[in-house]
Amino acid sequence: MSGEESRRLGRWGEDLSAAFLEEKGCRIVDRNWKCRFGELDLVAEGEGYLCFVEVKLRRSNRFGTGAEQVDRRKQEKLRIAAELYLQACPTDLQPRFDVIQVFAPNGLGTKNPKIRHIEGAF
Repeated sequence: MSGEESRRLGRWGEDLSAAFLEEKGCRIVDRNWKCRFGELDLVAEGEGYLCFVEVKLRRSNRFGTGAEQVDRRKQEKLRIAAELYLQACPTDLQPRFDVIQVFAPNGLGTKNPKIRHIEGAF
């Protein structure tokens, strides 16, 4: 898969995840927020929480599920990025880290991708 194709697939997964969260009543407040430690895929407000959402799209589980790819090293990078986000955008909401797994075996051609939302993943 080319780099451009991979980016389009990732963007599609983030779009699906954002729509999924909005259907659950969340409001997307930021997308692809970048800092020197990495990127926050989605930042969403909902039910008293400010959710930092890592989106993982997979075409197969051959190398593990999307959530399994969010290892301790990745979690630490996300925590640091979230701290910097909160410094830049203070809030009274309770922070929470979520993972959304999107399983799309046919890539962009997948008719009904499976979405699994793991609230408070770490």
